[in-house]
Amino acid sequence: MTSLSKRAARRVIQRAFVLMGRDKALRQHFREATLVTLWTIEDRQLQWTVYLHHGKFEVERRPARAPALTFTWATAEEFFQQAERGENTLGAVQIVPPPERRRFTETLLRGFFACLHRVLANPVDDVGEPLV
Repeated sequence: MTSLSKRAARRVIQRAFVLMGRDKALRQHFREATLVTLWTIEDRQLQWTVYLHHGKFEVERRPARAPALTFTWATAEEFFQQAERGENTLGAVQIVPPPERRRFTETLLRGFFACLHRVLANPVDDVGEPLV
């Protein structure tokens, strides 16, 4: 799935966060959380900020100035392979600073990659337009 263009990768990733925001179980799990995170894929120079506010996710293409957590993958291949396999490991991702609440971070990543896996399997938006 690393053959995605930078634009297509952004659209697929953003769609995954939209689906996360619609998942009642995830929203319930994050209902108390307020967090700013920065997500980076180094080899593609992709960065985006995710604001989590009481179970709602907002994605912005610009990097946050002072994120609480930064998730970094060295390559897009590692990132998308993690989604394709549905991995729940923190091995491929570098997290700065190391999370104090590991279970919270794992749940966030697991939820994101589950949604991304669904988007990659069916890359269309709400009105049926292809994302790639």
